Order: sequence, then C-alpha cells, then structure tokens
Amino acid sequence: MTGLVLGPLLRWVGERGATVWVETAEPCEVTVLGRTERTFAVHGHHYALIDVEGLEPGSTTPYEVHLDGRRVWPEAGSEFPTSVIRTVDPERAPSVAFGSCRIAPAATATHGVDALSAYAHALKDGAEPPTVLLMIGDQVYADGTGERMQAFIRGRRDITEEPGAEIADFEEYTELYRLAWATDPAVRWLFSTVSVRSVFDDHDVRDDWNTSYAWRKEITALPWWRDRIVGGLGAYWLYQHLGNLSPDERRADVLLAEVRAAGDGGAALDTFAERADREPETARWSFRFDLGRTRVVVVDSRAARLLTAERRAMLDDAEHAWFDAQLTGDVDQLLIASSLPFLLPPVIHYAEAWNEPVAARGERGFGEKLRRFADLEHWAAFRLSFDAVARAVLEVAQGARGNAPRSIAFLGGDIHYSYLARAKGGLPIFQIVCSPFRNPLTGVMKWANQLASVRLLNGPARLFARTTGVRRPPFTWHLTDGPWFNNAIATVTPNTVTWQTPNSPTSLRVLHSAALRDD
Repeated sequence: MTGLVLGPLLRWVGERGATVWVETAEPCEVTVLGRTERTFAVHGHHYALIDVEGLEPGSTTPYEVHLDGRRVWPEAGSEFPTSVIRTVDPERAPSVAFGSCRIAPAATATHGVDALSAYAHALKDGAEPPTVLLMIGDQVYADGTGERMQAFIRGRRDITEEPGAEIADFEEYTELYRLAWATDPAVRWLFSTVSVRSVFDDHDVRDDWNTSYAWRKEITALPWWRDRIVGGLGAYWLYQHLGNLSPDERRADVLLAEVRAAGDGGAALDTFAERADREPETARWSFRFDLGRTRVVVVDSRAARLLTAERRAMLDDAEHAWFDAQLTGDVDQLLIASSLPFLLPPVIHYAEAWNEPVAARGERGFGEKLRRFADLEHWAAFRLSFDAVARAVLEVAQGARGNAPRSIAFLGGDIHYSYLARAKGGLPIFQIVCSPFRNPLTGVMKWANQLASVRLLNGPARLFARTTGVRRPPFTWHLTDGPWFNNAIATVTPNTVTWQTPNSPTSLRVLHSAALRDD
C-alpha cells in the first residue's frame, strides 16, 4: 500500500488556483480537490504536482490528499488543523514571511529552537498566516549532515571515504530533504498550509559554492564532485524549483515534459543538471511573481555566477538581462530577494570590495584565501554586478522605470543575523535581513560581525577600500535597526517589517518591528 514520503507541500498559489507537491512511496494517482495526476519517476522516486483550479480570489479552501482513492492527508490523530489553500486577494495588502539557514533535524542545545516550528504552532493557535513563505537559502545542509543522515549514508557506502559525511549524490539528497521537511510534524503541516517559494544558497550544495574561478577549478577536479553537483541541482529542480513556477510556466517546461514522458526521468534530469552547472546560462532558477500591487523578484545569486579566467560577475549575461527587466516601477512595493544580502553593513561591504582586486592577483594568494576563510563573496565582492543593480534600483526609486514604488526592499539571509538598513538621501530603498531560522552565529564570527556593524567604522572602511581603487557606490546606506543574532522569521508588508524569535518551541515573541514608509 503506497503512502506519502514527503508532503503535501503547498507551493505556487495564485488568485484562482494553487499547486500541491507530493513525493510518494510507489507509483500512484494523486487526487486533491477533485484534480488527479499520475506520479512520474526520477531515479526510482515518485512525484506529482497537482494543479487545483477554479478557486475564488481571497478564498480559504480545506483540502485532503488521496493516493489511489485512499486518504493519506491529513494524518489521523494530528494536533494540527486541516490544511487549507488560501488564494491571493489582489485587493488586500500581502504579507511575505521569509528567512534562511535552517539546520534540521538538530539539537536545541546546539542550534536553538527552530523558528519555523514555533511559527507553525503560532499559526495553529490563531496567528495571522502570511500570503507566502519565502525561503531564501540553505534549506538543507549538504555539507553539514547530522546523525540520522550519517546513519543513512553508512547504509550505502563507506563514510570514511570522500566525500565522507557530506552528501554524495541524488539518492542521499532525497533523504536529506525528507529529514529536513518531514521529521517535525509542525513544519510538515506548515508547508502544507502556507504557500512556500524558495531559492538555494551555498550549503544546499557546499560551503563557498561558486565563490571564485579558482574554487571551481579545484572542486571540479575532485572525483566525487560530478555526482554531488548533478544530484544537488537535480534534487533542487524537483524539491524546490518546480513549485516556484506557475502552472503555465510548468506546462511550457521542456525538461518536465521529457521527465514525465520517460519511464524514469533520472537520465534526462542528470543531463540537464550537469549542463546547468557547466553552462549556467542554459538554466534559470530565478523567478518573479506578483501579489496584487506587490512584486516579488527572486534572483539566483549562486548557480548563475559568471566565473572565468577573464570575467567574473554575480550573474551571467542572460541572467542579468532577465533580472534587469524585472526591475520596474508601476507597483506599490518592489521586493527583491537574494539569498545574499545586497546591502551589507558598510564596513563589510567595503572589506569585500577591497578584497575583490586583491584576490584577483593570484589563485593561491592571500586575497583568495581570505575570501574563502571570511566568506567575502557577497554582491559587494562582485563590484560591477553590484553597481549595475544599484543603478537600476536607483532608477526605479527615482521614477525612471515607471511610477516609483512606495518602497523597494532587498530581502536577504545567509549571514546568520538580522538587521534593517536604509539608503541615505530619503530614498525609499531598504535592506531587510533575516537569518537564521535555526543555526545561530557564535564565537569569534559573532563578535566580528557585531563590531562591523558599528557606524563609526564606516568612514575608515571606505577609505581603506579606496587603496585598491574602490569607488563610492551609486547610493549609500546605513544600518538603522539591529543586528540581532537570534533564530528568527521576518514578515514584510507594504508598511512594516517585523522579526519574531522563538519564545519557546511552540511560541514566538516579537523581536523588533520597523516602518518601511515615512508616512
């Protein structure tokens, strides 16, 4: 008798429809609200995406999941309410919950209370649900596995041989996702009842993923790397990327059609993933969606990097052109999500900008070693890319690309603390960072980042960066709130941003709230 391995996950949700994603133990027919889809296979695993249509805008519809006519969700005896689909109401101001960096499963003593789990309990107890939950990186840690994942690895191969306790291939990725998303009933329910969109960061593949051309040369020479990157990108396509797309976008997806038509689509997906890593311009992981008068642009700042001996950029040319085209006005609010914060604390921004030309002097030199040791690989370390995006956003704010939004906010994670920054000169440009869900920064790195947030050091840092020819950016900014080093989840509306942190395993408290408009 077949059953659910993972899911249901409520993914894309529009005004009149939604997509439910499941992984099942055997081939079967999956039914949600009268809509039935046959599973498709990848490397012996079975998946389905069920597109529910004909719903009303702003409606709330309970749903069940049936496999071959047998109800498997909700689970009997669950403490959580029946899962629902809440469609987008274009007349209502949306709320976007977001965050990044979640080690799971993990011990509370070492990693703190899981903000996602506490958030699920808060929703169960009557808190207002968000329009969408945006997960912007490090949903899984392929290079930092726990005891349960390592036990699974030992059942397949010799864990003392490379890549050791790290994830080796697609099969191990499937178990990694299952452990992260299905072992906590609260999080599993949360993902079934709140629309989730996501994008990867480095730990979804490996620490420092695509930090530099030198890093790529070294990693691709390792005999185990091909299976790791192919498995990682293939799993990401299945477990995260497909659900970001609307039904129309998925119907136009040539790879999905090929995978569905095959008896097992594993070979087709492997071919795609290997090429996507080797030639990043052949795949687009970035996406955009509108929530009424709020536009959300999610940009891939990992796999899309251009890293050659001659050029380096955060985005390859095709990706940059797509991203630039999304940066327009004629909306009330523009949210730009990148796993990496665009506007870092100025001290760190100038340190990374200083390091870029130093690292370029030699693949084995001090600058490259410092880049990897201190993770100096954010937008500031790709200065031409940073300046191009900053100029485009400045044009949006000044009304040169349509009517200016009331607010423009970058959403970021990755750095394991949270803060709010604002552009100077009255510009309505913000950086909102929320990280981690569950993986707090400690020790020397916490102390260093606290020090780097001291505003008095901004000027000396800018002068230091000038020693390597770093120019002033198109606009300047400063931290106005934070930093905070708590496990947390943030919620953004057109008017405010609020960070919440676990008060207990089953409750949250407000960490901080700030306005995004002067009025």
